[in-house]
Amino acid sequence: MKAILMTQPGLPDLLELRDIEEPSITEPSQIKVRLRAAGVNPVDTKIRRNGLFYPNPLPAVLGCDGAGEVVEIGGAVSRFNIGDSVWFCHGGLGGDQGNYAEYTVLDERWAAPMPQSLDFEHAAAAPLVLITAWGALYDRGRLQAGQTVLIHAAAGGVGHVAVQLAKLRDARVLATVGSAEKAELAKNWGADAAIDYRQEDFAQRVNELTDGQGADLVIDTVGPDVFRHSIDCTAHFGDLVTLLDPGNISLQEARMRNLRIGFELMLTPMLRNLHEARDHHVEILQQCGEWIDQGVLDIHVSQVLPLEKAAAAHALIETGHATGKIVLKIS
Repeated sequence: MKAILMTQPGLPDLLELRDIEEPSITEPSQIKVRLRAAGVNPVDTKIRRNGLFYPNPLPAVLGCDGAGEVVEIGGAVSRFNIGDSVWFCHGGLGGDQGNYAEYTVLDERWAAPMPQSLDFEHAAAAPLVLITAWGALYDRGRLQAGQTVLIHAAAGGVGHVAVQLAKLRDARVLATVGSAEKAELAKNWGADAAIDYRQEDFAQRVNELTDGQGADLVIDTVGPDVFRHSIDCTAHFGDLVTLLDPGNISLQEARMRNLRIGFELMLTPMLRNLHEARDHHVEILQQCGEWIDQGVLDIHVSQVLPLEKAAAAHALIETGHATGKIVLKIS
C-alpha cells in the first residue's frame, strides 16, 4: 500500500511517499479500514520535527485522525460490518501505525460510526479537535450554562469546534482571532464577541466585556505568552485550561485569584493505555456525531490535499495562519 513515511526528525520535506506492506488483522476484535482521508494536526508536525513518543525505529507513519470504510473484521467483532464507514483518533504517535496511508488496522473499541451527513474528508478532520475541545471545556473546565468562556485562536482547528461546543452548553463565548476574516468566521460559529489580538489587548478587552469580572473559563490553545496574559482576565475562582506547557512562569496572580489550572492533552489515554478514558473519547465522537447530523455542529475544512502532498500540509500548518482543518485525501 502507499503511505507517507517519516524517515527522520526534521523539516516537512523529509516525509516520503513509499510503498509498504499492507497491515493485517492479528486480533479477533480488530477491524481493517480502507482509509479515505486523514486529518493533519499540529501534533503531527511536532512529532515530525522533534521525534516520536515511542522508541520504535523509524520510518513511521504519522497521522492520528482517520476516516474510511471497514473492509475486513476479526472473528469477535460485534459493532461493525464490512462496508461500514468509521472515524477515529488512533495511532500516529510512533506505536500503532498512523493514518497517512491507504489501510490501517485497529481494535473496534476505538472506532465510532461516522456521521451520516459528513464526507470522509470532514470526518477525518474532526476526531482529535472534538475530543480536545470537549475535554478542555466540559471535563477540565467544568463549563456551565450561563458562564462566560474565552477561547483563544477561535478560528483554528480546536478553537472553531470549541466555540460551537460552548454555545451548545448555553455559554457566552468571547473569542480571540488574528484577522477580520477570522473574526467573521468565529461569529458565524456562534461567538458573541471576537477580539482581534493584533489590534487590541485581549485581556483588557475581556475585562471590559465582563464589567471587570473576567471570564469564568479560559481555553488557551496558543502557548506560554497567551497563558500568562490570560491570568489577568480569568475571573476569581475561575478555570484556566491550556493545551500546552505554559513554561516557567509566575503563578502569583493566579494564586491570588484562586484559579484552577487545568491541562488538556487528549493523547494521554493512547500514550498511557488508559482504556476507560479512550472509551470516553469514543463516546464523545458518538455524541458529536449526533450533533453534526442534527446540523448544530460544523467541521470547517479549509484545504484538502492529496496524500502525496503531506509535506505541503505540514508546512501550511506550521505557518500558524490556517483556519479550521487541513486534510489529506486518500484515493
